[in-house]
Amino acid sequence: MLGSSIVIGSLTSADKDRELRDYKLLVVQPLGLDDEPEGEELIAVDQIDAGVGEKVLIVKEGNAARQITGRDRVPLQAVVVGVVDHVDWLAGLEP
Repeated sequence: MLGSSIVIGSLTSADKDRELRDYKLLVVQPLGLDDEPEGEELIAVDQIDAGVGEKVLIVKEGNAARQITGRDRVPLQAVVVGVVDHVDWLAGLEP
């Protein structure tokens, strides 16, 4: 599942699974189409060097996340795959 989130923090862990050693970890808050928080915060692997406060695209599915990283054994469920610059809505259909 692809969705948008806001980066609300970063996570540092000196002692973690060896498959995660090469990755920057971010704390993200999933957003609804109206840009309001939706659901619980997630920890996501950052593939694009996003920063706190940026609106990002995340993949929230373990198999897709492993395919994106190219590692079959990486224990993760979410990956940041893009930064949202702008969303265009059809007139009158804004959330």
